[in-house]
Amino acid sequence: MIREELNYLLKPDIQALLELHRSDDPAAFAMQFHGRKELPVRAMAEQLACRQKAVKKLPTLSKYNLLYTPLALEQSSGERTAAYKTSIMSGTRAIDLSGGLGVDAMFLNRVFQEVVYCERDPLLCVVVEHNLKMIGIANVAVQNGDSISLLAAYLDNFFDWIYVDPARREEGRRSIALEAASPDVVASHDLLLRHAQRVCIKASPALEISGLKKLLPALHTIVVVSVDRECKEILLLLERAYPSDGPVKVKAVCLNSDSDKITEVIGGGEAPRVVGTAVREYLYEPDPAIIKARLSAELARDSSLEFVNKSVDYLTAERKIEAFPGRTFRVVECMPYKPKSFKAFLERHAIAGASIQRRDFPLSAEELRKKYRLLESESAFLFFTRDATDHPLCIYAIRCFPGDEAAPFGQGQSAAPEC
Repeated sequence: MIREELNYLLKPDIQALLELHRSDDPAAFAMQFHGRKELPVRAMAEQLACRQKAVKKLPTLSKYNLLYTPLALEQSSGERTAAYKTSIMSGTRAIDLSGGLGVDAMFLNRVFQEVVYCERDPLLCVVVEHNLKMIGIANVAVQNGDSISLLAAYLDNFFDWIYVDPARREEGRRSIALEAASPDVVASHDLLLRHAQRVCIKASPALEISGLKKLLPALHTIVVVSVDRECKEILLLLERAYPSDGPVKVKAVCLNSDSDKITEVIGGGEAPRVVGTAVREYLYEPDPAIIKARLSAELARDSSLEFVNKSVDYLTAERKIEAFPGRTFRVVECMPYKPKSFKAFLERHAIAGASIQRRDFPLSAEELRKKYRLLESESAFLFFTRDATDHPLCIYAIRCFPGDEAAPFGQGQSAAPEC
């Protein structure tokens, strides 16, 4: 989008036309209005595509006639994670140093009296000013410029919280490391904490969480957040008064897009990893946030579960846990993986297709599917991993859902076969 197109999009009659064609296919809309020189057809088709994508990511905000840029929408927080942040940040004044589409600022305004939104792209600032007006938000001030320079102009201790989601894409290249993002929160660590006692940094879900204390001395908590079993972001919480040699708490937060339920697993990696002697009746795969936060051992300890092996986060038990944070499977059979006898195993269970899950196994999922001519399936699952003695293992299982009645196990068996 260029400024001339934005000026057109801000006009009430163009806004009305966009609303009228809200559900149209963007390509079909562009074809229908091709040649209409008085309309910014390309930009309007782009807005229709963005609005349709926003319905899932921003279900509440998308009900307003908002404007978007494709990149800002792609990089913005979803509503569920933005709402979660309001449970860990609140006060009188906050500043969002990473502006963007303004979704986080639009939620932070609910728990702060004043919010300052900083964004270096002047076009995006105009878009966000329009969106704030459409929603009716009056306590978010938009500032255009370099965020660190804007922050430095404020008095020390002016803000209760600083929120920053450093840009991880510069000149078309993606980066994960904090030092490679913009602004550089590692280099700005002391400056941030002079202007606010508390700081929340949103980092890539791919960020390696070990060693962060050396980069950010005031770090006291790492929060790994997932939505609908997809790891979305890592939040790094800093506090000025926290000692540089203080322990770092790690928390996994599992959210659902269709409910307000929050599941948390907290720890510091101190729980022992207990490996069972066999795969039991039920197999459990923890939520990706729990695995990323390296808290599967804490979850296993608190739920009386055992690991299938020493290297993979598959858990097992004789009983079904209704509120397990992750996926639950009922084991049909498990067997040592031997290429020569595995085909007979598939034939015995009439398995023509399966969802292949593979961790710490010599063959890739693609190689396994090709080798045994397996189709895709949403009901049958084949887990390829290793057993407690580090030998290749395959587990045939069926997905369980909350409220499912316990069906008779396997082929008339009363317990999972030990393997």
